[in-house]
Amino acid sequence: MANDITLSSATRTNLLSLQRTTSLIGSTQERLSSGLKVNSALDDALSFFKARNLNNRASDLSTVKDGISEGISVITAAVQGLESMEATLKQMKAIASSARAASDSTSRQKLASQFNELRSQVDALAEDASFNGINLITGETTRGPDTLTVKFNEKTGSSASNTLVVNGQNMSIGVNSSGSAGQLSFIGSAMTSGTTSASWADSTNYVANIDGFIDNIDSALTIVRDTAQQFGTNASMLEIRREFTDNLINTLKSGAGDLVNADMNEESANMLSLQTRQQLGTISLSIAQQSEQSVLRLF
Repeated sequence: MANDITLSSATRTNLLSLQRTTSLIGSTQERLSSGLKVNSALDDALSFFKARNLNNRASDLSTVKDGISEGISVITAAVQGLESMEATLKQMKAIASSARAASDSTSRQKLASQFNELRSQVDALAEDASFNGINLITGETTRGPDTLTVKFNEKTGSSASNTLVVNGQNMSIGVNSSGSAGQLSFIGSAMTSGTTSASWADSTNYVANIDGFIDNIDSALTIVRDTAQQFGTNASMLEIRREFTDNLINTLKSGAGDLVNADMNEESANMLSLQTRQQLGTISLSIAQQSEQSVLRLF
């Protein structure tokens, strides 16, 4: 049977001190490697779960911010389409004015052909002004314009009432006589390619016919400009909400970090202090053992 090892009081005290120091060094190394002073609920349950809730909300709001950014892109695409449509309508008006001043029917027919080419581009611009499958000014005949709904918070269900709804407007050029609200509508059959040329070539009524086109272009320009202004207001609102949401996310993450992040300067200083203590403890233990051996040699 092996003999029991008997430790003196001084040796036992030094060993216990070294064990505590080694344990503290291990904890400090973990904080330095992870950058966190609270790595699990065992370290500080209250701070750990508070930080997790803050980070979870920040993550949810990041999704909301992505939705806001997409909404801005959808509206921006629509506004760009409207700006191009406005430029096209201005060209159409200029051509119509030139046709009104032309004295011969041949010149007016050529201008009517140019007018019709631009007219077809208005619908094409409306159809192309989409983002991620959402089009607020679609000119498609199979369906109306889309509606954009943007959430401003992470709540769901009945609590998710803080939203912006942007109703699209039909910016196609209709061939009906009146057109629905928001639709760019020109005078009935005069908008077909053939009858446009015929009405402009009419030596008796071409002035009145062309004046009708010009009046309708002016109405269309008003609709396009008003719609672009409304969409611009919506985009500005979304920009404000995106900036607010981004700042809120940063605040939440900062708050979570304050709860669990380690002070690296402080932890580095602690590590140096503990390593020095460990070295001194080892030296102290060695001295105590040497003293005990010196006493034993006396017997």
